[in-house]
Amino acid sequence: MYIVGAGPGDVELITVKGKRAIEEADIIFYDRLINDELLTYAKENAELVFCGKKPNYVAISQATLNKLLVKHAKRGKVVTRLKGGDPFIFGRGGEEVQYCAAENVSYEIVPGITSGIAAPAYAGIPVTHRHVSRSFTVISGHNPHLLQDKWAFYAHGSETLLIYMGMKHIETIVANLIAHRKCAMTPVAIVQWGTTKKQRTITATLETIVQRVKESRINNPAIIVIGEVVSFHEVLRWFENDNEIEKIEQTTKVVTYK
Repeated sequence: MYIVGAGPGDVELITVKGKRAIEEADIIFYDRLINDELLTYAKENAELVFCGKKPNYVAISQATLNKLLVKHAKRGKVVTRLKGGDPFIFGRGGEEVQYCAAENVSYEIVPGITSGIAAPAYAGIPVTHRHVSRSFTVISGHNPHLLQDKWAFYAHGSETLLIYMGMKHIETIVANLIAHRKCAMTPVAIVQWGTTKKQRTITATLETIVQRVKESRINNPAIIVIGEVVSFHEVLRWFENDNEIEKIEQTTKVVTYK
């Protein structure tokens, strides 16, 4: 059994070991946000099972998925569980491994590049930078009401905040940070579809980001970056610039002069 991090979206960011786990698999259980190109590495007779979640829709419940992983592994199949990003960062990889361990199924963890670091990097935002940010905190924004006793730390405990799954509750997140005296002028970036050709980035301040989100209609999947490192975006951005050049080249008529 392989529990594999597929990386943040760019197909070339899969690890060598992760690619091998796909190639060897008899059955692959894959999530919604993986790059579908990764499935082309599977052998011809491999079974591909979609088990991802969409808004208001779950293909396979977590409990059922755990049982299926174990069932196929005990039948002697090479099972690869392909998860977006890293399986142990908001990916429920730990839950799946716990179930396998309880059922005496052997497994191997293949870490993946997580979107909280990769998406900012593709937007030219280093999550740490000497003299600017010596630490970062990774947060799930899925249920901000569960974080009530932690907002003071999030507001002042580290220089950079990386928030996953936070777009639906961005107003609540911003209100809590400001209520706990996080400076309203703190730079904020939102990177949507990070490391893919659909990537786009918006920037604002903590005070103005909610209105900026409404104007831009940016939404999930996205990483929210809060901290002074966001100021590097305009100077260090590289990936989206390349995308714009590619779009221009694709839409510009080439004229050959003889």
